[in-house]
Amino acid sequence: MDESPRTIVVIALPIEAAGVFEAARVPVLYCGVGKVNAAIHLSKALARYAYRGEAMPLVVNFGSAGSCRHAAGSFVACHEFVQRDMDVSGLGFPVGVTPYDAAPACLSFDPVFTHLPAAVCGSGDSFATADTLPGSEVLDMEAYALAKACWQENAKFACVKYITDGADHTAADDWQRNVHKAAEDFLQLFRRL
Repeated sequence: MDESPRTIVVIALPIEAAGVFEAARVPVLYCGVGKVNAAIHLSKALARYAYRGEAMPLVVNFGSAGSCRHAAGSFVACHEFVQRDMDVSGLGFPVGVTPYDAAPACLSFDPVFTHLPAAVCGSGDSFATADTLPGSEVLDMEAYALAKACWQENAKFACVKYITDGADHTAADDWQRNVHKAAEDFLQLFRRL
């Protein structure tokens, strides 16, 4: 039985990788858009490691994000993750806190891409067009779910986001125009591991 890869690259959509990983024969787990899709796909992949009795891999998420604080066209390394759309404040819980959950509201991992600026990533199941959770420096739709799956399985997690837009009123057009531009750089970051 062949041993599973020691690194899993997770990207939400093929457009974000622009075919460069496939051309380089690097397998990619495309998880789809949103926290539910991300959690399901990565959990299934990590379950194979557990079933085979193998050590958990390093999971690396590359993808796009919006930010009011980092310039479009820049790269940031995220190692802290929050849910920007978890809001049970009506029951007295702070925004971002999942009630009665053992996981901390902010999931933290050891930094891997230390040469890049660090940023806290706020994930939510909405395409952000406004700053939504204080403390979130970049906004995406999958990283928190991926981080939580890794936290649950005690797997290492690293994340690099390419800032495609300002998470503002032009975010949708800016994302469409910029989403594919980081693929070669993502591949180079992977090769540095």
